[in-house]
Amino acid sequence: MSEADGIVYSDVKFTRPKRNTSGTASSEAEPTYSEVRILKTHPSTELPGSQQHPVSNGGSKVTPERVVIVVLSALLAAAVIALGFTSLDNMHTKQSFQTLRDELEAVKRNLTERRCEVKSYNTVQQTSPQPPVVKENDPRSKCEHGWEQYGRQCYYFSIDLLTWSKSRDECRQKGGDLVQIDSREEQTFLELKLREKNNFEWVVFWIGLTDSEKEGTWLWVDGSSLNESLTFWFPGEPDNWTGRDSDGADCVRMGKKAGAPDLKCWFDQSCKYAYRSICEKPAETGHFTLHCV
Repeated sequence: MSEADGIVYSDVKFTRPKRNTSGTASSEAEPTYSEVRILKTHPSTELPGSQQHPVSNGGSKVTPERVVIVVLSALLAAAVIALGFTSLDNMHTKQSFQTLRDELEAVKRNLTERRCEVKSYNTVQQTSPQPPVVKENDPRSKCEHGWEQYGRQCYYFSIDLLTWSKSRDECRQKGGDLVQIDSREEQTFLELKLREKNNFEWVVFWIGLTDSEKEGTWLWVDGSSLNESLTFWFPGEPDNWTGRDSDGADCVRMGKKAGAPDLKCWFDQSCKYAYRSICEKPAETGHFTLHCV
């Protein structure tokens, strides 16, 4: 609204007494005109009791749409910041899991190295008389029915009378092979078991040792060489006796019940003879298995 729209003009007439020349007032009145300007105002449309806020004509108006945009922008910025912190936490968590995994692998390697060191020590120690020591069975592993458990290995004492090669075939069919003796403790375990099972002095069992490829070069069934510092030959053995077989004695049996000093009960014998046998295979386990390399 312009300033002209708010002004109303009006003429107001006033009467003034007329003076005569004699100085007395005349009864007739002389009219006088005067201009009066009145500012016209518009009535307020606000409800009683409400407060009227002045509106600045010079600034921009704040609309609801702008308020919504500002609020949404603030929420979006907060969401981006929260997502950044979440991503950073996830990255740190992933790094922590990787660190724990690396530490677990290090523990496994350490246990493997310790086990291999113990096994190496057992294979090179001297075979001087010592009391029998039998290792306790690993509670995390088990053997199937008919097999005897020692540590993490299972042993089957077959009563079938077979040649050395056929005895080995039988062990393979059962998932194992002829026994390979790697420690004094294992020899002690086997000898004690044979004493429990034998009712006669000369009931003997084939083991997985032979020099059939080259005379005097003793190899286990896995192809590894016999550790000469860890042997349990009966005194005077091996002798490669050819009295009953001209091919000599190229396979090894064990199990003499009495008279063998300090676990020394290995004999070389003709591979063509029929004896019982001892099979060996790893025990079943649901946990990680350590292997020496």
